[in-house]
Amino acid sequence: MKALRSTLAWVFLPATLATAQAQQDLTNDWAYLKRYQQENARLAPSNDRVVFMGNSITEGWAKLFPTLFPGRPYVGRGISGQTTPQMLVRFRQDVIALKPKVVVILAGTNDIAGNTGPSTIEMIEDNLASMTEVAQANGIRVVLSSVLPVYDYPWKRGLEPASKIMALNAWMKHFAARRGAIYLDYHSAMQDERHGLKSELTYDGVHPNKAGYRIMAPLAERAIQEALRR
Repeated sequence: MKALRSTLAWVFLPATLATAQAQQDLTNDWAYLKRYQQENARLAPSNDRVVFMGNSITEGWAKLFPTLFPGRPYVGRGISGQTTPQMLVRFRQDVIALKPKVVVILAGTNDIAGNTGPSTIEMIEDNLASMTEVAQANGIRVVLSSVLPVYDYPWKRGLEPASKIMALNAWMKHFAARRGAIYLDYHSAMQDERHGLKSELTYDGVHPNKAGYRIMAPLAERAIQEALRR
């Protein structure tokens, strides 16, 4: 029995240490600034770069950029689970410092899900406004993307996010018009009758599958080209 306990301790210790390390990393680097530091340093200069800033939706999408945006100098800077305050903290490092022509911001759904604590719609609006203003102050054109439709979050049931998402998107559309930014409407093209994500476009009701990204790509491309014309 003693030998068995020793063996079990050896099996579970690495997992425990990994969890503890992850928690320590989160405490020391809440916005996960280290995630793209090396990749940012390796980027070659570009006169027509576009940065996609976001969460797991953007992070997963970036893997498909070579096929969905062939030949385009598009850079993904999404981090899974992130909320708008975290993105705002790393915005200068992961967007401004890369000197893109355009930034495409897709953010807010994790705030509504409460990933970093309770968040009002006004708090999300403030963070999106700040990212927009910082970008424009640095000569970067802004595309504000609608939050994708969600009927229910699988990791936090019962929040009824659909109406909150639509309210945030309505604000975003008007704010973009006032600020001379582009509003990119994914929501209208991807919602079902419950204002959730169409089942054929997602694998969990929140994240797009390849079919979902194929819907998003031409919408994003048109918005980027419109931003460049302004």
